[in-house]
Amino acid sequence: MCTSIVEITDAAGAGKSGDGWFELTRAVVSYDHPHHALLEEAVSIDFVNPALGPGARAAVEITLQSAKELAGALARAITAAEAEKSARSKGM
Repeated sequence: MCTSIVEITDAAGAGKSGDGWFELTRAVVSYDHPHHALLEEAVSIDFVNPALGPGARAAVEITLQSAKELAGALARAITAAEAEKSARSKGM
């Protein structure tokens, strides 16, 4: 199975590669054959900064189920963070 499923988005933050921490500017999410994980197919997430070259990359390859659970965890954390930020801005 080869797919053309690729989503690219801007991302601001920091990532850690074998060379240390780097500023990241982009996230790439794809679904296809993994390069390293011993899986038939995987969701791959790459955090990169193309301006810094190929070494500025932090990547994971996870199962579709793990990706669903990660998406849920991210959604819950974002909801809680937004509520916390809102409460702080109201002086609570």
